[in-house]
Amino acid sequence: MADWEIKKSLGQCSGTDREFEIGEEFVAALVQTDEGLVRQDFSVDYWNESQPEVYCFWKTRLPDPEEKKKLFIDDAMLMAFFDRLAEETDPEKINFRFVLTLILMRKRKLKYDSCKIDDDGAEVWTLKVTGQDRFGKVVNPHLTEDQIEGLTAQMGQILQADFDETQ
Repeated sequence: MADWEIKKSLGQCSGTDREFEIGEEFVAALVQTDEGLVRQDFSVDYWNESQPEVYCFWKTRLPDPEEKKKLFIDDAMLMAFFDRLAEETDPEKINFRFVLTLILMRKRKLKYDSCKIDDDGAEVWTLKVTGQDRFGKVVNPHLTEDQIEGLTAQMGQILQADFDETQ
């Protein structure tokens, strides 16, 4: 498994290098590069004018370093990210989606339903989406505890959330 090198926000626009002001809204995005997914942040003005090509994005604000960090991340955004990764075949994205699945299961947004081995020998979980009449599937890449912890920490940095707390 390749290591994730996605950094947290640098506090400036990737398009203009202008530093964000405390409390300023900006667009955080994951951009596919030759090295994998890279986080880039864009001012709202730059985003609206340039519409950079990104893998996925979300709006956030530059936090005040003196304020207590908010631990809530929108569950709808996590589910949208889960759905967006559904057809990915890249091993890093499969691993990322599996850890996201574990987080969503802990948050009771997904419920384990069944498991089967597909034609390629992969273990595929079927999950019920809570409150909806639909199911999702996820490949279990059989990550070690250390790999899961590492990916969870990196997801927290990417999404500016603390997944140690159940929301």
